[in-house]
Amino acid sequence: MSRLLRTDFKIGFLGAGQLARMSSLKAFELGMQVAVFSDREENEPVQFMTPYSTTASFDDVEAMAEFAAECDVITLENEFIDSDVLKRVQKLSDTPIFPSPESFELIENKLIEKQTFEKAGIPVTPYKLVQNREDLKAFGEKHGWPYLLKSSKGGYDGYGNETVSTIEEAETAFKNLGGEQGHDIVAEAFVDFTHELAVQVARNETGHVVYPCCETVQENHINVAVKSPAQVDRSVRERAQQLAVAATEAINGKGIFAFEFFLTKNGNVLLNESAPRPHNSGHYTIEGAITSQFENHVRAVCGLPLGSPDLRKPAVVMINLLGTHRREAVIEHAVDAIAEPDGHLHSYGKLQSKPGRKMGHYTLLGDKMNATFERARTLTKSIEI
Repeated sequence: MSRLLRTDFKIGFLGAGQLARMSSLKAFELGMQVAVFSDREENEPVQFMTPYSTTASFDDVEAMAEFAAECDVITLENEFIDSDVLKRVQKLSDTPIFPSPESFELIENKLIEKQTFEKAGIPVTPYKLVQNREDLKAFGEKHGWPYLLKSSKGGYDGYGNETVSTIEEAETAFKNLGGEQGHDIVAEAFVDFTHELAVQVARNETGHVVYPCCETVQENHINVAVKSPAQVDRSVRERAQQLAVAATEAINGKGIFAFEFFLTKNGNVLLNESAPRPHNSGHYTIEGAITSQFENHVRAVCGLPLGSPDLRKPAVVMINLLGTHRREAVIEHAVDAIAEPDGHLHSYGKLQSKPGRKMGHYTLLGDKMNATFERARTLTKSIEI
């Protein structure tokens, strides 16, 4: 363990957005150096924090291997990379990557992910790979209209997803998502649910820890708020936690993993999606938990003992702060939110704002969930970015 806490230990992040930024802050607290690999031309949030920054394509194996060779361990901020690339990078650089390429391979796109968890006996939402008009029509006839079409790789925050209500809409969406260009498109049935839930799990050779089951509030396929713990029966929360652990074990995961679930009207808990990295649904843990998902991310991939996921207060609420203007990023009308006792404003340091873009978040801790949630919404309602 002492070797991992030396001050020249360098952790490398593939991706340089806000998730890597928040994990990096915890790595800095442990005295580590941070390096980032970005595939974007624009300056990203972590690049302002470290001199060790590389910009190249996620398909550029040589550039990524050269970057990895300068690091002691590599970890992921997103899942837009191919597992074959990760395997080659690890082999060329001889630097460990966590989650491992083998674990990542089992969930690297939405089709493989469903197949992996279904094989492990974990209940998932009904799905099917669709390749033509006949498949699109047959899925609607079997599971009902409307349903969702998803790009198997690269979708997030509503991007890469389309809701279709007719065969004509399905054909158009299939084309828009790249189905005619050979991209795998997955159809998913709409689930009659009452709540959307999420659980984070940190796991490494020292053991695993499971965060509370929280509830995510969605609008237009974007997570706009999180309540922890979820206001559902304790048995439901425990069931979601059990499934999250089983899913992490099914891929032999080392790192931090997030799992999203549907609670159906008949009381079943279905796994919807997973992420091999910190997740927006776990941002509340920075102030709301004894050990945040970001600190446990760093601890997990570095082989350190994992910290407690227990909540610091009975009610924790996180509100996503989305862009409201297309302009240079400026946060306005946030004074009351900042002044609120046990209220915590986070700006991700993105230079440009646009409507709907995640620019920051606000966390409020309290004793009663309903009152804390309403207060958080009131404090953030007037914020403009």
